[in-house]
Amino acid sequence: MSKKSLLAVLAILCGLGLMLSLSAPAYGQAKAKDTIILKGAPMGGVKFEHKLHTERAANKCEVCHHASKPEKASTQPQQACTECHTKTATAPMKTNTVGAFHKNATATAGNCIDCHKAENAKGKKAPVKCMECHKKENT
Repeated sequence: MSKKSLLAVLAILCGLGLMLSLSAPAYGQAKAKDTIILKGAPMGGVKFEHKLHTERAANKCEVCHHASKPEKASTQPQQACTECHTKTATAPMKTNTVGAFHKNATATAGNCIDCHKAENAKGKKAPVKCMECHKKENT
């Protein structure tokens, strides 16, 4: 293949990529994947069923997805936690990934566990022990 042909093919591929990105769902209308594996925890990943949690939160996304902070503006209405909260918090973020889910070292408080405890108080069954969510097979 000549250099001209190769450049033409690359230009076409770039154009197609641009067209696909522009034809993606409009800002804020992207649908989240139903099952997400939250990886990186030493005890194992967490299988998170988005549809189940959305239904239990009565389709109120803000129950889990907080508004962006002035120091780190969001790029869409609801972002994945890990888009801002990374393993090691880097400026301007102050909260790392673990802190986003667990407010203390023993994980007895935090976004996930607080909600699970509240669900259990209502008579529903939600996991509250570390290994009920963190599983090695999810890594």
